[in-house]
Parts: sequence; structure tokens; C-alpha cells
Amino acid sequence: MLQGTEVLTTAQMRAIESAAMASGQVTGLDLMERAGKAVVAAILRKWPDYETHPEGRPHRAIVLCGPGNNGGDGFVVARLLAGKGWQVQVDLLGEAERLPPDARANHDRWCGIGAVRPIIADVGYTYQAELMVDALFGIGLSRPLANNLWGVFDGIHDAVNNLFCGPKSPGVDHVVAIDVPSGLCADSGRLLADSDLHVWGADLTVTFQTLKPGHLLSDGPPLCGEVVVAPLGLAWAPSEPRCHQVTSGQVAKRGGHKFDHGSALVIAGPSSHGGAARLSARAALRIGAGLVTIAPPQDALPEHSGQPDALMRRAINDGVALRDMLADTRINAICIGPGCGIDRATALLAEVLPARRSTVLDADALTALSRDAGLMATLHGNCVLTPHLGEFARLFPDLAERLAETPTKGPAYSKLDAAREAAARCGAVVLLKGPDTVIAHPDGRACIHSAFDIPWLATAGAGDVLAGIITGLLARGFQPLEAASLGTLIHAKAARAFGPGLIADDLPEMIPQVLRDMGA
Repeated sequence: MLQGTEVLTTAQMRAIESAAMASGQVTGLDLMERAGKAVVAAILRKWPDYETHPEGRPHRAIVLCGPGNNGGDGFVVARLLAGKGWQVQVDLLGEAERLPPDARANHDRWCGIGAVRPIIADVGYTYQAELMVDALFGIGLSRPLANNLWGVFDGIHDAVNNLFCGPKSPGVDHVVAIDVPSGLCADSGRLLADSDLHVWGADLTVTFQTLKPGHLLSDGPPLCGEVVVAPLGLAWAPSEPRCHQVTSGQVAKRGGHKFDHGSALVIAGPSSHGGAARLSARAALRIGAGLVTIAPPQDALPEHSGQPDALMRRAINDGVALRDMLADTRINAICIGPGCGIDRATALLAEVLPARRSTVLDADALTALSRDAGLMATLHGNCVLTPHLGEFARLFPDLAERLAETPTKGPAYSKLDAAREAAARCGAVVLLKGPDTVIAHPDGRACIHSAFDIPWLATAGAGDVLAGIITGLLARGFQPLEAASLGTLIHAKAARAFGPGLIADDLPEMIPQVLRDMGA
């Protein structure tokens, strides 16, 4: 069983807010007030020392307000912080007269408390405060930031990163972003900024109702810092197609015969190339497949004679031998690609795909697919493709090209978009790997898993282990999208549990601990 939290796009979030306001459930001013209160509450939870003012000296905050409703949220935050005794400076990008009505109302409320300083493009700024609140653009940014904001952004960047020298140098201790840090596309996690423009990150990002894709993808996780999702009390029907962040799951062990837990076949490659397939096979065993068989060519069989003894070995030299083996209908999941060799993968895929068993295609199998349109045409809904970005570019060059383009407007094309289009095109589940992994079903359902906190997972063989975990889950009866999503979660949890110094061989051995922690 897989569990997750829904992820909404900017358009979906706006539709929910608009529907709530149109129905009379809430007003725009109510939403801004709720948002501002949520931001202040998140600030005080993260930095409880800000609740009090030591030695009678007020804390200082700078609130940067933009020309839209995100700026309106900022005015609420400024007013609430001032009510708690903070010394607050409010800077506005744009003209008050051009603010949307609700943002203008909160601007005017703030003006009853303090001044508003205009932000002037091309003018360098120096900021000094404990806290800076970024309410400039939020999810509303739809075009690249202009070069004439260089002075503003350069000054903020310097202040945030304390580039000045000396004990009394100007700077900002903490940055809080409302929805997303300015310059970030909330739908893709990509920067909508000229390449030479300094963009700063946040220590804390407060978003509302749900995560947005940009919090999990591309530049989003490192720029957003800690992300807090604050409810606004809005009711909404789940959106279709749905996207979730993978957060938890369960792999309960059932009773019964070993074949009740599935039989997985891992196709290995020629002599001296067997390590990748053994990693996959070991992972499939550890995740609980009832029986796992590794199948190299006959002359490579001896090198697979070591541990684990639970692993079955059987030679497969060609398509005829594989066809004979697949006559055993108890084999319900196949892994092909890791260390297989491109020519061998090409030949054997011609037998594997027509059998329509649950199949994980990785590494050499993906390269074989990219070179043979006929094989691509035989993919089916029980397949899971697990490309990294380089393999994805060979399989779907036009989609990879769109991903590589510099965004000129928002929403920018994202890994989520690319994976969904690829899955729809090939009729199989596509798992696009990376520190931001996206798993997409042909019907548009998708899951996102971010693992930017596990840099040591970028190690040779880690992908082979992931392929084996997914194969084992498929053997146990999980559907392809669920197996790929849950497998990605378990893979990351295993790496996180081991810690720095991880090599791929360690990952299968961490799976039992992960399963125990998940309640299996």
C-alpha cells in the first residue's frame, strides 16, 4: 500500500481558490489573512527565540512585497510581526495603485502602521535584519525576471549570503519565502531568470494547501530549504490526473507458498559483466519475492555461484531458451538490462515483451529500445522503464530537448511534464531517475520523490538495486506505478539509513531494516 500527499499545479491551486471564493466559502481578504497568519506561525515554530525580544531590543524584519497577491500576503505578515513588537521595513516592487484589490487593501492597512519604501530597479540595496520575508512573486511569476532587477536582486543576494566583511557587516540571518523563492517556477522548480542574475534561496518556504511540483523538482528543493505546507481550510475534489509526493507505504508479508510471493527472473549478461544483475537479483530477494532466478549465458554461469545461496541460477543463451523458460507461467516479473549487453538485450526483448509479464527495463535494455522502433512498439502497460536523463534523451530526444531549453515563460516545462508525455507515448510506466525522481503512468497519474538530502546515493550500481527492488515488488503483485513509486521510496530510505560511505552493495542489506521501520 502506497501513501502520499497530493501535489497541485499553480493552475489547480488557483482554481481551488477561485471556486472557494465564488461559492462564498471564503473571501480573498480571508485567504490573505489566513496565509499571513500561517507564515508567522511557521516562523515562530522554526525560530522560537523570535517569540521574545532580548534586552528590550526588537527583532528586525524586512518584508519584500511584489505587485500581486503574494505581495498582499507580505503586507499581512508585516502587520502581524509589527503587532508582536518587531521593527518591520516594507519594500514594494511596483506601484500601490496597480495592486490587485485585496493586496491593495492590506497595503493600506499596513500604511496605518508604517511606511512603504519603493523598490527601484537598477538601484543597489543593502539589507540588514534577522529576517527577510520574500513576498515578491510567489507562484504568480510567469516570465523571466528582467535584467533591470539586477541591482535589487544582487543586493538581496549579497545580504542573504553575508558577502560583506566585518563583525557589523550588513546581512540577513534568515530568509522566508511565501509559496516559492522569487525567480522559481512553482510548476517546474526551474529558475525563470536570466543566467547572470543572482537568485537567493530560502531557509523556510511556506506554501498553502498542498505542495507544488516546483518544491520537489530541479532547483526547487535546494532553493526552498525547509518547506511547510499550511492549510487554508479549503475543501476541494481531488484533481485528475493526480500527482503525489511519495511519503510512506507498506509491504506486508503474506503467508503461503513461495510462489504466492511471485517468481522473478533477472536476465544477466556475458562473463565479467554480472555484478549489476546480481545487485538487482539480491534486491529482489530482499524485498520479498518468493523466488528469484538469475539467468546469464552458459559460459558466464560459474561467476554467479557465490552468495546468496537463496538465488537460483539458470543459463539462457538465446531467445529460444528464454521462450522455453517463460513457458513457466509462475514467472511473473522480469528484470532486463543491468549488465546485459545491448545486443543480448535486443535479442531477448523480442521474447520478453510479447510475453506481457511485468517487466523492468533498465540500462542496456533502454539503449536497445532506443535503437529499435519495433521493440518500442511492443511495450505494454505492465512495463516499467527506469531511465536516467541520458537514457531518457536517447529514448525521447524531443522531450529531453524541451527539458534542456532555457525557460522563457512559466509554467516552464518540467520533469513531471516530460515523464508524463513519455509514459503516454510508450504506453508504459516511466521512472525518470535523479535526485528528483518522477514516476508517471500512461493515464497521467504521477508520483514525485525528492532525495536531494542523499548525495551518496549517486554511486555506481544504485540504479541496478532500484531495478531489482521494483522487480521484486512486481513479482509480489504490486501494480507497475505502485511498485515503481514504493520501490523508489524504499531505495532512498535504505540509502538514508546507511548514510555517507554507501556503495550499491550496501543497499539490499538495508532493506530489511527499512521494511521493519515501515511496519512490514
